[in-house]
Amino acid sequence: MDQDSSSVAQQLDALITSHNISYHSQWQPSPQLPKKPLVIPQSTATLAKVVAICHENNWSIVPCGNASKATWGGLPSKVDLYLSTRHLNQIIDHAVGDLTVTLQAGVTLQQLQEKLASANQFLPLDPAYPETATLGGIVATADAGSWRERYGGVRDLLIGISFVRADGEIAKAGGRVVKNVAGYDLMKLFTGSYGTLGIITQLTFRTYPLPPTSATLVLSGDRANIISAAQTLRNATLTPTRADLVSPSVIEKLQLGKGLGLIIQFETIIESIEEQIKQLSVMADSLNLTITRFTNNNEKTLWNQLKESTLIPSSDSAITCKCGLLPTKVADFFQNLPPDSYAIIHNKSGLGKLVLNSIDSLSDLQKLRSYCEENRGFLTVLESPLTIKEQIEPWGYSGNALTMMKKIKQQFDPNQQFNPNRFVGGI
Repeated sequence: MDQDSSSVAQQLDALITSHNISYHSQWQPSPQLPKKPLVIPQSTATLAKVVAICHENNWSIVPCGNASKATWGGLPSKVDLYLSTRHLNQIIDHAVGDLTVTLQAGVTLQQLQEKLASANQFLPLDPAYPETATLGGIVATADAGSWRERYGGVRDLLIGISFVRADGEIAKAGGRVVKNVAGYDLMKLFTGSYGTLGIITQLTFRTYPLPPTSATLVLSGDRANIISAAQTLRNATLTPTRADLVSPSVIEKLQLGKGLGLIIQFETIIESIEEQIKQLSVMADSLNLTITRFTNNNEKTLWNQLKESTLIPSSDSAITCKCGLLPTKVADFFQNLPPDSYAIIHNKSGLGKLVLNSIDSLSDLQKLRSYCEENRGFLTVLESPLTIKEQIEPWGYSGNALTMMKKIKQQFDPNQQFNPNRFVGGI
């Protein structure tokens, strides 16, 4: 250990001893990341002190919650310390009448949903790994899920944020009410920043009443007819809470029929659901589509299976991606996929997840990325073998916003202290 590292270690040891901080001298969240110390503070103030010590000594920090997405996207070029918010796990205030909730960043989504359900409310996010994913990590990765159709993404639900800056100071923006206009809109800036601008410590979200009942329909059949149904749904007055186009491989894997799939969920009063299903059924019949209805536990199982198919690789060589493109080009995108791959893409936004269980060459992956980019989209490699990320830039973005993003990084983290080089363009 060199002299500078020894000095930092001594300062951290003193802080750990005096503030009862959880500490692991050698911790590795993934084989793709190095073994380094893990510090888990019990309070925001203590976390800020750890950041200040690292700032003074030019130590790089990898922020995390439970590290369920520690290797999504790029990998940091330098790691001196892992700093976790998992013990900042208190729900601070649930304003039931105002439909808002304020919580610490280490609260898991499952923990929050259980709390909100007792007041007949929920947070309409459906990210990967809800049992372990913390709200701080969900915001940092902008991982919203299929409820985006009705409620929007993470940015649309987040109304207040507190975070620790690179120098150890605590900052905040927004507030605890929906119509709050105080300060800069840092909520949108930090959403999807992958821990490169600061460490999120507290969040305020808008919540929604739990719907009284729900039903899910699966339409499957000829590609051209599914495309027609998807376009009609985008332009119709129907109000689904989730609507996703699903690749034929997923439809076959879940034994839901043959061909392209369109999966639609309605969550409202039963009378409205039945009327909307009636209208949808007439359209499906006119297009000669197979229609299957799911309710209750079967419905929950279906959505869980869909998520697993497009998030959990079948082998160590598989590649998990987040993608986006024009909704009208999704069906053609599915045609370009390798046979052994699974994809689910939101009908309205064109955003989705993709698992490539096998590819013949990196050029196949690059072709998929190029197709997305040609159609106003992107393809980001989330999880993959290390050799893949060493050969292809995970983000693949080189647009005109890159200069602005680098200036923002310089403003918030001039010494590249947080997750150095993990984000787009080496940010």
